[in-house]
Amino acid sequence: MISDPIEGDRLAGSPHPRERFDLIGHADTEAELLAAWQANRLPHAILLGGPQGIGKATLAYRLTRFVLSGGRNDAADLSLPEDHPTSRQVAALSHPDLLVLRRTKEEDKKAISQVIRVEDTRRLTSFFGSTAAYGGWRVCVVDAVEEMGKESANAILKMLEEPPGRSLFILISHTPGRLLPTIRSRCRRLTMKPLSSGEVAKALSSLSEVLPDIDPMQFASAAEASQGSVGRALSLLLGGEDGLEILEMTRALLARLPQVESASISALGDKLRGDNLGVFAEAVEDWLAGAATSGDDPARLAQFAEAWDKVRRATATAEIYNLDRKPLVFQVFTMLSEAARG
Repeated sequence: MISDPIEGDRLAGSPHPRERFDLIGHADTEAELLAAWQANRLPHAILLGGPQGIGKATLAYRLTRFVLSGGRNDAADLSLPEDHPTSRQVAALSHPDLLVLRRTKEEDKKAISQVIRVEDTRRLTSFFGSTAAYGGWRVCVVDAVEEMGKESANAILKMLEEPPGRSLFILISHTPGRLLPTIRSRCRRLTMKPLSSGEVAKALSSLSEVLPDIDPMQFASAAEASQGSVGRALSLLLGGEDGLEILEMTRALLARLPQVESASISALGDKLRGDNLGVFAEAVEDWLAGAATSGDDPARLAQFAEAWDKVRRATATAEIYNLDRKPLVFQVFTMLSEAARG
């Protein structure tokens, strides 16, 4: 059941990963975590890295439920029944030994903050400074860690350097290379790969009951266009009938950079609405990621990284304040053109 229409770590209109109990794909990663638990060698900090929407958060909460429930050593996987008391508490974010750090609504505002607030990160001290309520493990999930500001990152780094006993940090990252090296070095890094088109289609099918408005006839095309991300496929489907068309229009314009075609950009801007802005933003971020890694020039890499930050800020501002999409599209393609020219 979709309990909150606005959460900083969930695609609007779809179930939250903590409410999902099936993990599609990533069997090797799950097996590695289970083996570490069974050998009493579970690290105090795990960094789950990989593209957005491929199941990192789903696995994070799957591991969270398993650990907080005491985790049987003879278990075949990390699953826990949906009706288990721990499952219900985690889904409701009411488990006393679980702390989730994510972007939240700012006080006296309807919008989600653009970063994980430092006042939320300060809860780490009291959370890990007290005894576990159930006498077992305490778990902190951060989704996503690159959304922390400098002060927040330093606060969690201090905990990672001197972790309390029986504590587990699960850090979710869509771009691990952008994290502080000191944070990466203190975590067991597990890189999760994009799903196959068949796995994405299977995941979409499993969501049909809770998302009755998505069209099963579009599952195959959305899966093919998703680049292995269930989240991206859902963005295309939840964006309405224009979702796939917006993706194709955006990719066509990106392929012609640094050339900028005003008429085509204007047409794209006319199609963008509140529920499909994410399709445009994800396509742009994919292009920037590919451009940044296509060479070994540090100056060029820095230029694309700066463009990536500017695009994210501009897109987030437009979404938060429901600004007109057309000026945003022109602004983004102007920045991308400048970056592509070097």
